[in-house]
Amino acid sequence: MSDNHAYTTHLEWTRNRKGALSSTGLPTMEVATPPDFPGGHPGIWSPEHLFVGAAEVCLMTTFLAIAEKSDLEFLAYGSSATGMLAKLDRGMFVEKIVIKPKVVVSDENQREKALTVLEKAKKHCLISKSMVTEVTMEAEVVVR
Repeated sequence: MSDNHAYTTHLEWTRNRKGALSSTGLPTMEVATPPDFPGGHPGIWSPEHLFVGAAEVCLMTTFLAIAEKSDLEFLAYGSSATGMLAKLDRGMFVEKIVIKPKVVVSDENQREKALTVLEKAKKHCLISKSMVTEVTMEAEVVVR
């Protein structure tokens, strides 16, 4: 695998404050200004949602890769994430993203290992490392 990768997207304005985001080989996604802003649209993915989602998805995919290499046995992974906007002199920006992953393991002996893998995933997530925004994690590991 090469150390250099490129990811290309294409965006076409459709109407009002909406557009169609696409990338070769992927489904097209409708995007818009969020309803919190003037002219925004509810029920459509916004750049703010995608920004928060990018950090959340990256944590999961990094967790999955490290879990596989660590032979971590888990039953389920799910998460929620919230991005907080702040207004400063320079304008609005995403001040902080809190990701709350929940990992389910079948054995108490896997709990610490799961927490370690989650911490490594947070440390190595390339999207979070690329953001100026503070990204925190509130992990939960459940034994079933």
